[in-house]
Order: sequence, then structure tokens, then C-alpha cells
Amino acid sequence: MVSKLTQRSTHEAENPFEVTLREAFCFLEPNLRPPFPLTIPSPEEYSNLNRAVLYGILSEPDLAIVHIKHLHGIAIDGYKYFNSMLVKLVIESYGKLIESARRQLIWVTHEMVNVRAIGFDGLLVSLLRQTVGGDFDKENLWLCFEMVNLFLNKWDSLLEDEPLVLTGAFFVFLRLLADHCSVSNIPEIKSLKKMEIDFCVRMLRQKLFLCLRIGRDLLRLLQDLVHVPEFRCIWKDLLYNPSVFGCDEFSNISQIYDTRTSSWYFLLRLTPEMESQLRFLLTYVKFGSQKRYQVWFANKFLAAPGRNTVVIDIVRFICCAHHPSNDIIQSDIIPRWAVIGWLLRSNMKNYVEANMKLALFYDWLFFDEKVDNVMNIEPAILLMVHSVPKYVDVTNSLLEFLFILLDNYDPERKEILLQGICTALRTLLRKGVVQSLDVLIGCDMLSPNLRERLGMLLSDVQ
Repeated sequence: MVSKLTQRSTHEAENPFEVTLREAFCFLEPNLRPPFPLTIPSPEEYSNLNRAVLYGILSEPDLAIVHIKHLHGIAIDGYKYFNSMLVKLVIESYGKLIESARRQLIWVTHEMVNVRAIGFDGLLVSLLRQTVGGDFDKENLWLCFEMVNLFLNKWDSLLEDEPLVLTGAFFVFLRLLADHCSVSNIPEIKSLKKMEIDFCVRMLRQKLFLCLRIGRDLLRLLQDLVHVPEFRCIWKDLLYNPSVFGCDEFSNISQIYDTRTSSWYFLLRLTPEMESQLRFLLTYVKFGSQKRYQVWFANKFLAAPGRNTVVIDIVRFICCAHHPSNDIIQSDIIPRWAVIGWLLRSNMKNYVEANMKLALFYDWLFFDEKVDNVMNIEPAILLMVHSVPKYVDVTNSLLEFLFILLDNYDPERKEILLQGICTALRTLLRKGVVQSLDVLIGCDMLSPNLRERLGMLLSDVQ
């Protein structure tokens, strides 16, 4: 009897892609055992044979080596089609794969890296996106372990062929470490943390020039790890001894502040399913009708213990990676600021809330109209303005946090932060995102001290 690859409930239809793979396997099974036919397959036969081999690798672990040798013998497209099927499987079905199929998937991923399959970088990225922050389930920790192990073992070849993917993995593991370092009572965590630290420290110490490609969010993630001895030493060197990295491109962390982080990195911290649901909410759901969608989303992605740390990544995604069209902005679709406001009003730990606010304001601190996008800073100002008067506590909290950042985030470079915030406000006003900030300055429900400081800030903006 042919094995299944995915789990499904009784009311669910079969996965069409799995059906296609299984049908190819059943049809060609006699040809999947040595000696293999020597005939040259037609394009259609080649596609079917690739599908059959993939199903065989995933469903017959004991024969996986036979199947991969068969694939090596028939591959005429640089493994492009085979690899594309792996990517499709990961994006659409990873969460439903049975345990043995997941393990085979990681095994064959190693093989794709070994042969430098066309598009293997996309396969690695799709797997990185399946590692979920704040999720301490054994299967998720296993995937984290397997992925960091892969990147450590394939370091040299990845450095030569796909250095950008190394920076993506570095971003992912830095972010995961913040969650993994917050617990110590899970047996699997200790060895995983060590490998993640080893990989990230190796990147920073040996390949800082690659790490710099990430931009300013590199520092946002590093600050969450300052309590880890290895990263505390790196922080000191970044601040006071930059030459130790042997990177001619780096002399001061202000250079990192000046570099906007590409939206690609923020996508790495959301699963494809989570991204799809967020984009649906922000593209099709009308403002006022969003509650049931939000409840479903929270139950699906945020309800498990520890999982609410992913809201930090969601906020960065909404600000920097989801920019709605003018038609949507002018429609009755729920705006980005409202979704962020909903997340902020959720019940969460103080450090998660603080990191959410930092994620919301981070581009304000270093805003430069030449390199930054006003859409990245729009949600914060609209959230503060539209929260008056019904949710004035949100406005009060956000304004207070903005001034805390200005005073304390980097006291030695406070002038840089002040310039960034003033430039952000000036740009928001000039582009008409808000007509004025009178609604804040004139709001009696806001703290007098905050109103006074905001007024002084606006005097610098004029």
C-alpha cells in the first residue's frame, strides 16, 4: 500500500499536489527500481519521473538513496523542476507533512545543496520561514535544529554560491535566539541555542560585511541578546573596537543606522500561511467587520504559550513589507494602523509590548527621506491620531515610548535620533499623511508633559 505524505482530517479533501505525486509514483513504480531504463524521456515523461522520484524519496526512507541516485542519473535541467516541487511542498504543505516525510524533506534538501540545484536558495528560504518564533513544540525545535545544522555544515558552499541566504539565516537565528534564550526548562533548547549562537557569532566575527547587508534591524535584534555573554562582547567591539572585525566597510554603528532593512528579511519571520492571512485581512476585510477574522487569526497563530512574541515580527511586516495601494488606502478596508492597534491592545507581557512599540517606531529613529519610505512610518502616526479620544491610553503610551527611545535608546547618538524623528514628522506632514498634529497637542486627555515635549519637537520640525 502506498504511504501518505500529509495528515488530513476526515472532512478535508486530498491535497491535489500530493495526489499528482502519488499517481506518478504508482504509474512508474516498476521503473523506480534498478536497473533503470536507459531510454531518454520526453519532457512529459521527465516531469512525471521527477514527481515519482520525489514521492519515493519522501515515502520510502529505506530506498531514498536509490531514488536520489536515479534522480542524479536523469537530471537534465540542473534539478530545477525537482527543486521547484520541493519549494511548493514546503510552502503549501509543510505543516501537514507526516513526521517521516519531514525528515526526508530535510535529507533531500541537503542533497539539493550538495548538487547546487537551480533554485536551492529558494528552498532554504522556504524552510527558514517554517521556523516559528516563540513555538517550543518539539517539531518546531527539531526544524530549527536541522536548519542551523545545515547552515553550519554547508557554510563554505553557501558562502561561495548564495551568501544572501546566509544573511537570511543569520537574521532568522538571531530572532529565534531571543525566544530560545528566554527558556531553560526544555531539554532540546540547550544544544539548539549553542548551535544558533555558534552560527551567529561566526557570521558576525568572520563575515560582518555580509551581516551589514541586513541594515539597521541587525542592531534591533542584537540588543535583545545583550544578556548573552558572546553577544555582549560583540556589542562592546561594535561600539568601541570596530577594527577587530577586519571589515573596511564598518567603522561606526551609525553606518548601520543609516541602512534601511529590506522587506525580504521581515518576510522570513512569518510563515507563508501567516503572511497570506495578514494580506487577506489588509486587502479584503472591511473596517468594522474584522473582529471574527482577528479572533480566528489570534487562535490560529498567537494562542499557544510563548507564541505572542511573533507580534513583534508582524508589526515589522505590516510597517515595512505590506504597503497597500492608494485605492485600498482610500477604501473602507481595515487600515494597517488599526490592525497594529488591535495587537497592541492584546494581553501580552511587558517586554513583548515594548518590543512591539520599538518595531513600530524603529524607522522613525533614523528616518532619511532619501533611503526610507514614508509608508514604513505611517502606521504609528495614524494609530496615535485615530486613537484619540476612544483609545487615548494607546496614544499616551506610544508618545511616551517615543520620547523614552529618544532619551535612552542611544544617548551617545541622541542627535541622530532627534534628527530622524523630526525628519519623520516633517515628511508625514508634508506628504499629507496627517494634516496637522493639533489633535495631539490640543488633547487634554494626554499627559501635559508629553504635549509639551511634542510641541517642542514640532517647533524643530517647522
